[in-house]
Amino acid sequence: MEEPGWSADAGGAVYRSRDPVRNLRIRVHIQRVTSTSLLLQQLQQPAGRQGNELISLATFSSHPAASGYCPDDEEEAVIGWQEKLFSQFEVDLYQHESVCHTPLDRQYHQEILKLEKSGGRKNYRIFTYTDHDRFTNLEERCQKVTSSEQEVPSFLAERMANLRRRRQDRRPTEGSVLKSRIITWKPSEEFIKNNHVINTPVQTMYIMGDLGPYGMLGHREYEHVLCTVKVDGNGVITVKPDFTSTKGAYRIELDGEKRELWRYTVENASAQVQREEEEREQRMFRDLYSRHKEYLNGLVGSDFEMTLPGALRLFVNGEIVSAQGYEYDHLYVHFFLELPSRWSSPAFQQLSGVTQTCATKTLGRDNVAYFSYPFTLEMFFTQEDESEGSLPQWPVIYFEVLSLDYWQRYRVEGYGSVVLPAAPGFHTLTAPTWRPTELGTVSELRRFFIGGSPELEDMTYVRVPGIFKGECLSRFGFRTETTGSVTFRLHCLQQSRAFLESSALRKRMQCVLDRLGGFSQQNSLYSVLEAFQRARRRMQEARESLPQDLISTSASTVQQP
Repeated sequence: MEEPGWSADAGGAVYRSRDPVRNLRIRVHIQRVTSTSLLLQQLQQPAGRQGNELISLATFSSHPAASGYCPDDEEEAVIGWQEKLFSQFEVDLYQHESVCHTPLDRQYHQEILKLEKSGGRKNYRIFTYTDHDRFTNLEERCQKVTSSEQEVPSFLAERMANLRRRRQDRRPTEGSVLKSRIITWKPSEEFIKNNHVINTPVQTMYIMGDLGPYGMLGHREYEHVLCTVKVDGNGVITVKPDFTSTKGAYRIELDGEKRELWRYTVENASAQVQREEEEREQRMFRDLYSRHKEYLNGLVGSDFEMTLPGALRLFVNGEIVSAQGYEYDHLYVHFFLELPSRWSSPAFQQLSGVTQTCATKTLGRDNVAYFSYPFTLEMFFTQEDESEGSLPQWPVIYFEVLSLDYWQRYRVEGYGSVVLPAAPGFHTLTAPTWRPTELGTVSELRRFFIGGSPELEDMTYVRVPGIFKGECLSRFGFRTETTGSVTFRLHCLQQSRAFLESSALRKRMQCVLDRLGGFSQQNSLYSVLEAFQRARRRMQEARESLPQDLISTSASTVQQP
């Protein structure tokens, strides 16, 4: 059970700050709390006060007695971001210039010499490892995932242990030299470890504590991580363990015969922003946001393009997803859009297209060719005369599926059509296809060997051709064969001023063409239905107001032969 005043939660916390990270200050206070130090304090007390009192960790004071206390038992330091505080081990190591091989080692050697000339360092137990030290790279490879002492690393933890984060303010050693091998087809394990890098730049700093016994500072086995601070390029600050502002102090219990106990606190010692400075910063941000908004408005423009009154604008972002169920391989689709009367498109709009040739793969019982071919359509519907009796028609996509043989000769696999949906939104349509055939096996042999097959001169013959002016279209004697199907994925967007109207009659209409308000047949039909309903209601009211004997007499008169 944890003693009162101690914090059992050593988890980290994540903060976000817009201020420069160089303004970060962390105050760390560390103190030795052991039974040996308490015994020294108890021995210095008068004999009448010692008695048989029990010693409790909760009674430890942060201000030890004057006698029996060693200055080595307590230390406090205020540390800035990436501020280097040397440990006793580093001081002993970098004093000798012969062991300094890298520029960083020589820099530390010069700084230690300056510290000795200025009276020595003030810290003895608290020191730091910055982002450029070797300890940072080694610590990233041996971090634990949980707080359990019996943790067994999983497969993911072992793989992530070899992961490196991209450092800030570090330039690549190769400079701008172009690599000769852009793609490594057979990477080795060492290559994967060296190139497994997270793109988010991160800087790391470790605040350490040397918890060795008296006179034995500078041994690596007594070094313990007190706090880890990580800052990325987005201003996210990760502190582990969290600041002890509202929690108790953290504890570190050492192994060994003495089992010494240390307590330490981590506090945010950064200077608070004055109210005037905060208000000035807020005004600066508001000014920056307003200028950025004006910049975006200048790029977009203030004029919103509207359609003409009585016109409908239709956008279609489509995709030919797949074709399945066909006889031969290496399929491609040729399609075009037919615009009925009173429909038009911009001059730059392309109304036809051809997909790439795609090989099929077996999926269940069918051979499926996945095209994922995108296309975009834009068209306008303009109502010219409300007195016209014909109903408006929607545009139609006609398509044909063809296949290529070994000699690059094509065969017709099927014809089909898709009517653009009248409702806006997302639609997935699967259109069946058919192809014309001839009697006998000669045509099939010709189709297999030399690629010839019957074709349609006019692809609109899939539906009613546009040039047909008769009343009845006869296809008697036309032989066809059902083939596969093609799947379309359509995203439809409609724009019209009629959508701004909110009358009750418009709300009842389901079709967008009805909402345009310019089709006399639909309006007259609704008017007739409403008039019929009113007349029927009046007739029922009049019938109910008549006497019952008159109603029965009239009914019997009607039933007589």
